[in-house]
Order: sequence, then structure tokens, then C-alpha cells
Amino acid sequence: MSLFGNLCRILGLGLLACMLALPAVAAQPAVVRIIGIAGVQNGKLLYTGTPAVVQKQGWLESELGKRHIRLEWVSVSSASVASQVNEALAKKAGDFAAYGDLPSIIANASGISTKLIVPGGSLANTYLMVPWNSTAKSIRDLKGKRIALHRGRPWEYGFGKLLAQNGLANRDFRILNLNPQAGAAAVSTGSADAYFTTSNAYTLQDKKVARIIWSSKGESADWKMHAELWGTTDFVKRYPEITQLVATAFIRAAYWSSHPEHLDTYIEYAGRLGTRGVDTRREIEGNKISWKDRWSPLFDAELRKHYAGVNQYAAGAGLIARPVDVNALFAPQFAERALDELNLRSYWITSGDAR
Repeated sequence: MSLFGNLCRILGLGLLACMLALPAVAAQPAVVRIIGIAGVQNGKLLYTGTPAVVQKQGWLESELGKRHIRLEWVSVSSASVASQVNEALAKKAGDFAAYGDLPSIIANASGISTKLIVPGGSLANTYLMVPWNSTAKSIRDLKGKRIALHRGRPWEYGFGKLLAQNGLANRDFRILNLNPQAGAAAVSTGSADAYFTTSNAYTLQDKKVARIIWSSKGESADWKMHAELWGTTDFVKRYPEITQLVATAFIRAAYWSSHPEHLDTYIEYAGRLGTRGVDTRREIEGNKISWKDRWSPLFDAELRKHYAGVNQYAAGAGLIARPVDVNALFAPQFAERALDELNLRSYWITSGDAR
């Protein structure tokens, strides 16, 4: 074989070796699947929260369409979001999910690898209720009693913080692991001495079957429920540019939602899950955190501290076998780039270093 032929053969083998050494990365996916909470209204399946705004704006679907990529929404019900999302992720039935902090920690501890792509978008409050005729005035009055709590849901971390603040722990109570519907029924009938829940507390109080004795309204963001955008690690690594589109779409939606003039639309979306508009307004009113800051997508020091706390709680409460590496869950580069592209760098003020 000629010298030229040998050279070509050597170069060819070298190129082949390099190609085999690289991970198999497709140029782009055929579909992007986002898991979100949806409810049925007038016979139609309708999404709520940020996914509803992303759908309304249509920007993400348009941008993906330009690349011949289909956008698919995967629905889960509000009754069991955590388990449904984690099951879908385990079965590789979704690429992104808009859901809570504690379930995400549980997912990663169980081997479902995900990344936090866009924080913010919820910071909803939690409430401690007792039967209408109960004499209990605080969590301390309930020691040794039965408390209805849906384990593994985002609001459980707030419950843990309330206990710790009062020098208490789960072992000081009889925890009834009930979903929101069953928990509401239990406190209404007196088969539970207390119920730790979300904004459905107002409906129960209006019916005079239970009353609120504590809420997280006056507390910092660490006490609030975080429902944020997570992406599977595999998808994020394989398709960083497509991940960027999804992140940008969610921050566009957060910016839109953060304006008070769009509050009525937000309340309308919440109603798709059966939440009364009056309850949503009461949930929002009187918060320590402003409406604008509830939508902040910043990876600041407060967010990192929050997830460290959730991680520690999950391990201490027996929800996970051992803590996860929280820092490995964060993928701030997508939100950072989106803020720059959308000229929103100074719109939200960080409480610490975002990097």
C-alpha cells in the first residue's frame, strides 16, 4: 500500500476511534415531553400554573416547531402529583416536570437523576387546621394527637420546620398519611385531630368544619412550597440547546405571571383544579414575600439553603435512605442565559451568589 494509502488508513482509524469514544448524542429529539398538573373542566383537560402560561404564550411550541420538534404535555392529577411524576420519570415518560422540591429530592435519592432548571413559580403557603370545635391553639397543643399529612408532598417540609421551631418531631404525633381529599374528610369528621394542608384550608374554614390555627404566610421563602422546573439529567446533557428553549419559555412565563395585572388569569388557571377564586386570593394576600418575588428564577443563596434543608429533612424523616448531593442537582446556566437573552438580569434581585 502506498504511503498516502497508509496515511489515510491511519487517519481513518483515528477518526473512527474518536467517534467511538464520544457519547452518542442526537442532533435533536423528535419530541419534548413536559409533565404538569392538569384538571378536567367542562370535559377538557386543562393545565394549571406555569405550564398553562407556557401553553397560552405558544412561544415554546413555535420555537420547537421551527426545528421540527413536537411539544407534548403529560398530565398528572393534583391528588398524587409526587408519585405520578416520579413514576413517569422512572419510566422515561417525560423529559421535564413542573413539580415540587421534596418529591424531587426523593426521586434523586431513588436513582432518578434530574436537574433543577428553573426555580420559582409557586412559594404557596401551608396551613395547620383542627376540627371546628377543637380547643387546640398551636402545634404544641397537639402533641400525641393524630395529624393528617400527605407524606412526600412539598408541604411536608413546612410541617417539619414547624415542628422543629417548637422543639417537636414526627415521633411526637400519630401521623396519618392521607392525600388532601382524605385528610380534609378526616379533620372534618374528627377522625384526625389536625390536618396540615394547602389553600383548601379556606374552604374547610368557610364550611365551619375546621379552622386554621397556623399558616406560613409570615415566614420566609424557605417555609413555602417550591414547585419548579426539573429536567432529566440524560435529556439535559444530550440536548442542551433544546433544554435552553424550555428554560427560556418558563422564565418568559414567570415574568408574565409576576405582573399584578395578570393575577386574574393566574386565579382562573388555579380554578382548573377546583380551587375557588376567593381562596386563591386569600392565599396570596398578606404574604411576607411579594407577588413578583414568588416568581423569581434565581439560583441564589436562599434557594440553595432551602434545598439543603429539604434534603436534610427527607433523610431525617426516613423519606430517603441517605442525603443526596444537593449541589449536583442545580443547573443554573440555563436560567442565567435566559435572563440575559430576555434582558431580565436586573428584574429580580438575588439574595446571594447565583453561581
